[in-house]
Amino acid sequence: MSPYTDYLTYETRRQFFGKSAKGLGMAALGSLMGAQFANPGSATAAGAEGTGNVVQHFTPKAKRAIYLFMSGAPSQLDLFDYKPKMKAMYDKDLPESIRMGQRLTTMTSGQKRFPIAPTIFDFQRHGQSGAWVSELLPHTAKIVDDIAIVKTLWTEAINHDPAITYIQTGSQIPGRPSLGAWLSYGLGSENENLPSFVVLNSTWSAKRDAQALFSRLWGSGFLPSKHQGVALRSQGDPVLYLSNPNGVSPEIRRSMLDGVQALNQKHFDEVGDPETHARITQYEMAFRMQSSVPDLTDLSDEPDYIFDMYGPDSRKPGTFAYHCLLARRMAERGVRLTQIFHRGWDQHGNLTGDLPLQCQDVDQPSAALVEDLKMRGLLDDTLVVWGGEFGRTVYCQGGLSQTNYGRDHHPRCFTMWMAGGGIKGGTVYGETDDFSYNIVRDPVHIRDLSATILHQLGIDHERFTVKFQGADMRLTGVEAHAHVVKGILT
Repeated sequence: MSPYTDYLTYETRRQFFGKSAKGLGMAALGSLMGAQFANPGSATAAGAEGTGNVVQHFTPKAKRAIYLFMSGAPSQLDLFDYKPKMKAMYDKDLPESIRMGQRLTTMTSGQKRFPIAPTIFDFQRHGQSGAWVSELLPHTAKIVDDIAIVKTLWTEAINHDPAITYIQTGSQIPGRPSLGAWLSYGLGSENENLPSFVVLNSTWSAKRDAQALFSRLWGSGFLPSKHQGVALRSQGDPVLYLSNPNGVSPEIRRSMLDGVQALNQKHFDEVGDPETHARITQYEMAFRMQSSVPDLTDLSDEPDYIFDMYGPDSRKPGTFAYHCLLARRMAERGVRLTQIFHRGWDQHGNLTGDLPLQCQDVDQPSAALVEDLKMRGLLDDTLVVWGGEFGRTVYCQGGLSQTNYGRDHHPRCFTMWMAGGGIKGGTVYGETDDFSYNIVRDPVHIRDLSATILHQLGIDHERFTVKFQGADMRLTGVEAHAHVVKGILT
């Protein structure tokens, strides 16, 4: 008897009860599954296999999404949330009537003062909407009539890792599925030769260390592992081990995979572990990606004017501009969610030196992506999201001068923008107080952001659930409430 047969012959306690549950246990399972299938909004077993469209509750405005994530939290005060009255309050203490004892990070909680630091950057109105945009974002300023600027996002998390985990997965505690995994699980893929969820980590220009990003931020949590994001690399093979080793032809690779698949299928038939089935699917996807990914990342067919549109960095692998161009190519090929992470936005000090470098990285390519999608007729059904995990304080962290300052984390209000996929362009949504410290009109919790993204893709966030550990889990939380931000929708 072969070692493999010995392994299959041995049964764990879990396997024994799993295979013997044919009486009352099986009836209970049937009842549970029947309840799921009876509810057209729940994620069914078919959804787990990624067949697509099993949880769409209404006609979607968007077929796919591109999420441009500025990790580290860009300063809304220096980019979008213009507060001209702060110039007269330079170096004056933030009034307690504004701070109201709100939570501070340990980085500024020990400060004796909270001196106000007005932005040194010029703001102008742009477009028919008259939206205020900083001089640091001249290209974004040109597309304000195509985007909705939401100035009143907020979150409970005040430190980076919990905040990024929260906005990506719906929970500050690691282990939940990411937005992309939920979309892959519920909607499947439009292209069987590419993953439904792709992640790109970009280089950045600010000369400082940046917060680490962990693969769990694009993980699948309790969903089948095939729904986790696939991170493309900028050097070597775009995906590790994608190329065949020396001396291994595609025919040999195919034969080897057929043998492995047969063993995996036998194991699945014996044990019934769904992860085995996911592994089979992933091996097949990897084989197809051997031709589809090199075609995706070969930009030789892009004309010069496209590179000019995205900026000089668009020819450099690993840059944000290069990744925005790749994101457009993935949108053309039906990738469900492309997420680009750009780090280096955590300006506790030297904001006036580092923030312009960060904006130079992302401003032109972000605007070019929207314009390129629009030019190709893809913007109507592609949702684009731009923003970070929280905002920055109006008061200075560390030394304050007329030309330089730093800002601490601020979760109570921050700005993001959205475009395409049924978003009402030329919209400025929500209002903060004169200090950009508190929301005075139309608050948008990050759960509301997730609910809105799902809504534009045809999913009712309250009905899109997966039973796990006895609870009907969902991206927007089990007990919390979330609302679609209808004021930014067409």
